[in-house]
Amino acid sequence: MNTNGMGSPPLSAENRRKAGPTAFNSVRVFIWRTWQHTKNNGFGFIMDAVLSPVLMLLIFTYLFGGAIAGSTGAYIPYLLPGILVLTVVPMTVYSGTTLCQDISKGVYHRFRTMPFWQPSAVLGSLFTDAVRYLIALVVILAAGRLLGFRPDGGIQGAALGLLLTALFAFAVSWIFSMIGVVAKRPETVSGTSMMILYPLMFASNSLVDPGTMPGWIGRLVELNPISVVVTAVRGLMEGTTGGGEIAAGLGVCLVLIAVFAPLTFYFYVTKPLR
Repeated sequence: MNTNGMGSPPLSAENRRKAGPTAFNSVRVFIWRTWQHTKNNGFGFIMDAVLSPVLMLLIFTYLFGGAIAGSTGAYIPYLLPGILVLTVVPMTVYSGTTLCQDISKGVYHRFRTMPFWQPSAVLGSLFTDAVRYLIALVVILAAGRLLGFRPDGGIQGAALGLLLTALFAFAVSWIFSMIGVVAKRPETVSGTSMMILYPLMFASNSLVDPGTMPGWIGRLVELNPISVVVTAVRGLMEGTTGGGEIAAGLGVCLVLIAVFAPLTFYFYVTKPLR
């Protein structure tokens, strides 16, 4: 009998079918599934990825630009990189609520009985969300250009800044994916996200220079992970960042993924069927 070189006979076509799809094909199927849900909720996607970010940029530019920087033209180079991060970070909550909805509606239980690589259900959702982040970021950057934003770092600096921001959002989405797996209701994921995100978002350097704050508050703000990433994105777009700032921003992303991705997979594949 022919073997595969490891002492086991090769799988027949029937056995390969029963073994289920490969990990790559499984992830691809779930990317398609999540994207179909996104298209079916086109209005919500436009609100989250287009209208809300542009409205936030306009509000902070014209209502607070003069008070903070003396003029809107002076404020927008500082503001726009921060708005990029503040736009996509709240969108990461949907990764958790989507998983929690699948579990609460019983879809998860059907997935567990199917012969595919189980983590692909999580990865497919998160990869699709990463596309949504990039779309929102491009929209914000385009709106910023209409308002006069011209990155001194050029096209390369702007592109690298967008990619770093999208990577950070992808990393944060693992936090809420883990919460979505262990939570019993999507409302719990949303409520928890408010307690986590709002202090981090507004106690950051996204909107205001920490140098204008009292000493100890400014130091805490600079240690905020969002501040670390915003500093790197701002430097990339201004063409002034050093390797240390970029390494710090990437480090924050990698640490979040290294900690919360394994936890998400563990809780997902070991969650008891009820």
